[in-house]
Amino acid sequence: MQTLDWIVLIGTLVTIVGYGTWKTRGSKNVQDYVRGGNESKWWTIGLSVMATQASAITFLSTPGQAFHSGMGFVQFYFGLPIAMIIICMVFIPLYHRLKVYTAYEFLENRFDLKTRSLTAILFLIQRGLAAGITIYAPAIILSAVLGWNLTYLNIIIGILVIIYTVSGGTKAVSMTQKHQMAVIFTGMFVAFFLIISYLPENITFTKALEIAGASGKMDVLDFSFNLENRYTVWSGLIGGTFLALSYFGTDQSQVQRYLSGKSVKEMQMGLIFNGLLKVPMQFFILLVGVMVFVFYQFNPSPINFNPAAEELILNSEYANAYQDLEQEQLAIFNTKQEVIKKYVDTGNPMLTDEIALANQADIANREAAKLLIQEAADSKIVRVETNDKDYVFIHFILNNLPRGLIGLLLAVILSAAMSSTASELNALASTTSLDLYKRSMVPGKSETHYLKATKWFTFAWGILAIIIACVAYLADNLIQLVNIIGSIFYGNVLGIFLLAFFFKYVRGNAVFVAALITQAIVILGWWQDWMPYLWLNLFGCILVILIAFILQKLNPKSS
Repeated sequence: MQTLDWIVLIGTLVTIVGYGTWKTRGSKNVQDYVRGGNESKWWTIGLSVMATQASAITFLSTPGQAFHSGMGFVQFYFGLPIAMIIICMVFIPLYHRLKVYTAYEFLENRFDLKTRSLTAILFLIQRGLAAGITIYAPAIILSAVLGWNLTYLNIIIGILVIIYTVSGGTKAVSMTQKHQMAVIFTGMFVAFFLIISYLPENITFTKALEIAGASGKMDVLDFSFNLENRYTVWSGLIGGTFLALSYFGTDQSQVQRYLSGKSVKEMQMGLIFNGLLKVPMQFFILLVGVMVFVFYQFNPSPINFNPAAEELILNSEYANAYQDLEQEQLAIFNTKQEVIKKYVDTGNPMLTDEIALANQADIANREAAKLLIQEAADSKIVRVETNDKDYVFIHFILNNLPRGLIGLLLAVILSAAMSSTASELNALASTTSLDLYKRSMVPGKSETHYLKATKWFTFAWGILAIIIACVAYLADNLIQLVNIIGSIFYGNVLGIFLLAFFFKYVRGNAVFVAALITQAIVILGWWQDWMPYLWLNLFGCILVILIAFILQKLNPKSS
């Protein structure tokens, strides 16, 4: 990185943190701190909701996902617009009418205190883990690629978020997220158009799409009912709808974003805005990854994008075997170039089979490299990430973008990390303070006491998130890891809320016991790999409803 990149990176982050802290200092009470004084307009809500979900993982992992697997991942988001409509019609009017500060407050009104507390604790477990991962995700990758100290990077990101989140609460989170989304959109659009400009002169955007299509990267829709396929239209529409309902309807990190709205209409318009924009945004980010793939059809790429993995194997007894694979990779690259050139010049559809064969050879060679890296890691008894999806986009940024823009794209990644982490800390603190501390531990204190307590809980969760980030370990793919953690808990929580909304017959004791049983079964199902993780949302939701009904039937007196 050059001096200009550092100026852009540091200037962007300091400006966002400083402005958010200055504009939102001095919350007078819990209403101001937790619900932002109910002053947010619909566009602020929409951007804040989007920024909360669009963590750094989105901008690091998603392009790499498209590079390796194509556009099919967008199906994951197909259920989101459906969920937005349901939440606007059912959840928001109810939350507003009851004037709740947290989603779980409603559950005590409907069931009892222990059900409220259990659901809040389930949220705290999964969101607390996720908060650490949203810090760790960009830190581990930037650390590996730039040589920065991982622990220091985790601490720096965490402290920046803690500063303005503790200071201004929900209002600070929402205000900074507007500016962070502006930086994110600017950076991604600049990156996209630069990639197009880097392609050979005779390769237009249309031809780039044709090359990507011939390589199997533009297969967006999969209508199969095969549960082995993780991303299909059906898993997106069904599993994705239940995941989005759980996340946006019952997860306090999202509920708190729209509870800050001036009115029901502003809240609903904010969520509809998110529902309309989210799928195109994810499609665009995946398309950026596909264009990176096309770029590397005309420019040599490493056989593995993770520099830590490459350094490990080149300093091991497997170095010669790895270098042989690199030579083979270069030969495959030259073959692909010739075939793609013929395809572009002639448009002969018969050549797509040759492109597919060349891509299969490329994939097989990369898989062989991963196995070799793993053997090298095992021989040295060290852990290293062989799956390089999360490193593809950052490798492209650092090796191909001009000075200044590298700093901007790094600011995009860190801004996304800060925005999602800030929402999580804000929600974790509010839930801890209001659902547990105020309700069950220290009731009857003044507004000032609970305001200070919420700030201290924000600080404490921030420190815990930094600690989790420092001891975490990179998973197969970061964006999948966050969604897996959510899917383990969200279906159960959503089922509890659906029982509260629609099944008046079922009471608190049955729901409480059913939730405990369901959570144990879902964790077992995930551990034993019974089904793709997206389906765990539907499974958990239906299971807790059925068990609660059975328990209520067995003990009808409690109704």
